Amino acid sequence: MPIALLVIDMENAFFEDPALSEQRERIVTACNRLIAAARESGAPALIVRTEHERDRSTWTLSMLDDDQGFAFRGTEQAQSLAELDTEGLPELVKRRDSAFVGTDLLARLSAWGVDTILLSGVSSHLCLAQTAADAFAHNIRAAFAAEAMGADVPDQADAMLDVVLAAYRQRKLSQDEAIALLAGDPAPLG
Repeated sequence: MPIALLVIDMENAFFEDPALSEQRERIVTACNRLIAAARESGAPALIVRTEHERDRSTWTLSMLDDDQGFAFRGTEQAQSLAELDTEGLPELVKRRDSAFVGTDLLARLSAWGVDTILLSGVSSHLCLAQTAADAFAHNIRAAFAAEAMGADVPDQADAMLDVVLAAYRQRKLSQDEAIALLAGDPAPLG
């Protein structure tokens, strides 16, 4: 079962939120452990970042409704967190919650021969959940690395993950299970 690690939205803009800022050290530490495990096993790892244009052409409906954009291309907000180990890893820029929408993610996964993705980063109930739902639509299995993800509204995250996990037969894994999966052990998905 070829697997890829997706590290989603671990960038400055999202950690301006006080609730995520409090979780920053835990999430980054767990993501860095997963990145190290992916490197060790030879599994592809991909840094996925959100980035928008100032001219409003890439803004979501909520950004348009609020007349407020963020994570603009070329700004500090749109950069990965300094302590995240991104060295040598490919990046994918997205403009919607799902890493599949408007990107070449599906083509990359196909080129890597990947049929399973391990999701980490923020926010659990938005970008990770939407990417997982779209993975299911493409017949790609998804698992969530519980310790390597966070949300600004934990109750919403738990509720959304309950739906995604049940409806799409996905799994929420401990850090040890996620590392075992990256090492090639399919048991955590069993």
